[in-house]
Amino acid sequence: MKMVRYLLLSSLLSFLFFGFIGCKKEPAAESSAEQAGGSASADLNDVRIGVSMYTLGNPYFKAQLDAARKKAEELGFDFSYTNAQDDMLRQLGDVEDLLAQGIDLLIFNPKDPQGSIPATKMATKAGVPVIVIDSSIDPSADFVTTVQSNNRANGILIGEWIVKQMNGKRIKMGLISGVPGNPVGRTRRDGVFTGIIEQQLRSYGGIRFDIVSQGWGAWYNAGGQQAMEDMLVAHPEMNVMLAENDSMALGALGPLKEAGREDDILIAACADGQKEALALIKAGEYGATGMNNPVLIAETAIEIGLKVLQGERDFPAKSYTPAVCISKENVDKYYDPNAPF
Repeated sequence: MKMVRYLLLSSLLSFLFFGFIGCKKEPAAESSAEQAGGSASADLNDVRIGVSMYTLGNPYFKAQLDAARKKAEELGFDFSYTNAQDDMLRQLGDVEDLLAQGIDLLIFNPKDPQGSIPATKMATKAGVPVIVIDSSIDPSADFVTTVQSNNRANGILIGEWIVKQMNGKRIKMGLISGVPGNPVGRTRRDGVFTGIIEQQLRSYGGIRFDIVSQGWGAWYNAGGQQAMEDMLVAHPEMNVMLAENDSMALGALGPLKEAGREDDILIAACADGQKEALALIKAGEYGATGMNNPVLIAETAIEIGLKVLQGERDFPAKSYTPAVCISKENVDKYYDPNAPF
């Protein structure tokens, strides 16, 4: 009889124990389902985000970094960043350092489309997803998506605007590019060329378009100034100046004004929407620029990163922000004198 009671008691204890364990598993399953469904869970409270910038020497990139930090802090994430100071090898070491800190997500602005590939491979090996921002990277790299403005679409809009402003006059363009081989710069100018060609074909049934000179401004104000000084001497026939970003275009304005050419050379930039450029557009001293909002890019990258950490994997190779040609007609919609960039 004692044996029977013992067996019954053992069975009852076993049932209660395993039933308790089974009940404990259900909330974990619900939490996983909730996370996959897109709502933040407690598991995301300890997330560490690492940002690797290839440079902070341009106000655009500083605004991008500040926006990423602000967005990460709003979400309650830890935040670390590095500045490679325009050195590709240093950036590879920076990524290695961030991974050693135990980051969960890497936001990566690569210095070089080919040379930066190993950094993404290191992150993948460590189980860390990579969101590339702003600059392009070779498709063989390991990354979830590249978040950037739609450089080609922006360029097309700028090209169409230039043709309309020239009103049938033959375009003789001085082009200020960033650095040789940079895919972003190439896409930007190719977009402008496409917009010019298509708009001229629509308007005139032919193409009236010359590039009289190409200079290299390294994306900086001083580089744009030097390039324009050289162009003004060598090509007095120039009637359009196109820069691949606002910083170089702003640098080019000084030599133009010193030469008294600001009224007979149309000024445009492929991209950025820098507030100093928008102020000049508003004042009628600068033609147009494409919208490349660093804050929007950084915020979008963090938001996509959050979705990745929650289990989403279906993203396009490139995630674009909206394309806009900002000119005097619509500048009031985009100009903010208190903007970080």
